[in-house]
Amino acid sequence: MIIVDYSGICLASIIVNKELNEGMVRHMTLNTLRMYYQKFKQDYGEMILACDGMNNWRRDYFPEYKANRKKNRDASDFDWNEAFRIMHLIKDEIRENFPYKVIHLEGCEADDVIATLVERTQEFGNLEDVMIVSSDGDFKQLQKYDNVKQFSPLKKAQVVDENPRLNLLIKILKGDSGDGVPNVLSDDKTFVESRRQTPLSKKKMDAIIQDIDEGELLYAASWYRNYCRNKVLIDLTETPIDLKKEIINNFEEQDPWKNKGKVFPYLVSKKMNQLIESVQEFI
Repeated sequence: MIIVDYSGICLASIIVNKELNEGMVRHMTLNTLRMYYQKFKQDYGEMILACDGMNNWRRDYFPEYKANRKKNRDASDFDWNEAFRIMHLIKDEIRENFPYKVIHLEGCEADDVIATLVERTQEFGNLEDVMIVSSDGDFKQLQKYDNVKQFSPLKKAQVVDENPRLNLLIKILKGDSGDGVPNVLSDDKTFVESRRQTPLSKKKMDAIIQDIDEGELLYAASWYRNYCRNKVLIDLTETPIDLKKEIINNFEEQDPWKNKGKVFPYLVSKKMNQLIESVQEFI
């Protein structure tokens, strides 16, 4: 299966376009999906679009999660409300008119959708090959499964992680400043209050990793509470069970192949003449 990080693809179209032209963003997004479907369908089969839902569960667990992103958006002159409107509109049009599964659920990020579908391929010996199309480094941890590969549209190349388990542990210890997650030595409010993190030296990090590997002092360590905080936020196996079930049910219930006859009339209705010439490449 080909699993596409929809927000990443659509946002890239908006950024490259440098203006919120709905028609242009639609054309660029659909053309990008067509290109990756053609590139990978022979080896990986059907294409699924993983979308970010509202009211992310991580924000309920950790209110500071991605709070810095909202702060930066609020301070920007860019019309993010219009950008999100266009993204949601195109997502709904794809769900109604293309033979691709589109998974967009309340409380879930695209990360949850992708990780859950990857985990599903490990059940009952169903080792279906998976290609994740995303430039997000968070998905490298899923390469711990032998059937998973990742392609970065930004780098235009495959992303390879030789030691995904160790690198996940390092990321949990270091945190993720882009998502507002401090390192294990820093408190929850570090980024939202614009404070510097407590330095985490390589020597200190190596000592922590050794403690974890040897099972020594782990639960008594002063940083263990923050380690647990970061693991929940960064380790993609931590998606709540009820959301995983909802993702799988939604995936299994969808029958997008019935939409294959809608692609041509849709492209005609949107006057996308260049894409009409390649209509069969969407199917």
